[in-house]
Amino acid sequence: MRSRLSTLFDALLPVLATLAALAVGAVMLLFLKVNPIEAYAALLNGAFGSFNSFAETLVKATPLLLVALGICISFRGDVINIGGEGQMIVGAILATWVGLTFTDYPGWLITTVALLAGFLGGAVWGGIPGILKAYFNVNEILSTVMMNAIAVQLMNFLLRGPMIDPAQADVASKIPQTARLLDIFQLPRLAPTRLHMGALIAVGLAVLVYILLWRTTLGYRIRAVGQNPHASRYAGIKVPRYMVMALLLSGAFAGLAGAIQVYGVNYRMITDGSASGFTGSAGFNGIVAALFGQLHPIWSIPASILFGALLVGANSMQRIVQVPSALITVLNGLVVVFVVSSEIWRRRRQRRRLAAAPEEEPSPKPDQTEVQKKEEAQP
Repeated sequence: MRSRLSTLFDALLPVLATLAALAVGAVMLLFLKVNPIEAYAALLNGAFGSFNSFAETLVKATPLLLVALGICISFRGDVINIGGEGQMIVGAILATWVGLTFTDYPGWLITTVALLAGFLGGAVWGGIPGILKAYFNVNEILSTVMMNAIAVQLMNFLLRGPMIDPAQADVASKIPQTARLLDIFQLPRLAPTRLHMGALIAVGLAVLVYILLWRTTLGYRIRAVGQNPHASRYAGIKVPRYMVMALLLSGAFAGLAGAIQVYGVNYRMITDGSASGFTGSAGFNGIVAALFGQLHPIWSIPASILFGALLVGANSMQRIVQVPSALITVLNGLVVVFVVSSEIWRRRRQRRRLAAAPEEEPSPKPDQTEVQKKEEAQP
C-alpha cells in the first residue's frame, strides 16, 4: 500500500507543483490588489470559456506537443536538448523555402514535402550537437544553446535579405518577413477557427512515438543507453550511435513544429529579431510540457493542452483584470520552475527508495540429513 501511494504521489507531483505555482501567483495578485479568484476565473474562461477559446488553446498546444515528443525521446536517451528554439527556426526556414520556390505543383504535394523538409532540417540541427556529444564529449546543453543563437542570426539574415518579402524590399522601414504562402499550401482548418490539421498530426505522432519508445528495438536501445550507457556498451549496443539518434529525432520533431507553425498559423515567417518572435518560446515550454507528462508521449498530450491553456488564458486575464504583462511572464515562469523542481525531487525520491529497498536474500538450501530422513520415511 505504501508503494502504491508513493507511486500515485509521484504521478500527481506535477499537478501539485502547478497548483503551488498558482498559489504563489495568487499571493502576488493580492499584493497588486487584484482578487485571485476573479483573475483565475478569467484565465479559465479565456482558455476554455468558448469553442473559439478552446480551439485557440489547442493551436498553442500543438507546437508544445511536438517539441515535447522530441524531448521525451532525447531525455529517455539521457541527452538534454535545449535547442528546440533553433530547431524550430531551421525547420520553418526550409519548409518556407519549399513553399515559396515550388509554386507550380499541387498543394497537397508541396505541403507534404515542406513538412518533411522541416522534419529533416530540425533533425540536422539536432544531430550536430548529438555528434559533438557522442564522439567529442561536448556538453549538449552548451552546444544546443549555441545552435539556438546561430539559428536566430541565420533567420534574421535570411528574412532581411534573400528571403524577404518583395513588397518589403524597397520600403524604408522593412519588416523582416517572407512572402505569404499560397492559399493551396495552407493546412486545412478543422473548424471555423484557427484550429488546423497540425493538431491531429501532433496527436497521431504522439501515439507513434509511444510505439517507437516501447515497442521497437530502436526505442529499447535508446532507453537502455539512457538508463546505463556502460551496461548498454557491454551488451553490444553502439552507445554513440543512439545518443546521436536521440538528439536527431528530438530536433526533427521540433523542426516539424516550426514547419506546422508556418503552414498552419502564420502562412509566412516573420520575426522581431529574437527566437521567441517566431516560436513563442515553444522550444522551451515544450520541455516543461514533457516533464509535466513524466516524459511519456501520451501524457504529454494533456500536459501540452494545459500549458497552451495557461498561455491563452493568461493573456485573457491580463485584459480583464488589468494586471501588468510582466506578471503573466512571472506566472508562466513560476509554473516552469515548480514543475522542473518537482521532476528533480521525484527522481531523488526514486533513487532513495531504490537505495533503501532490502536486497532479497537467497532461500536457504534444505539440510541434506532432513532430505534423507524424508526419503526414508516415504513408503
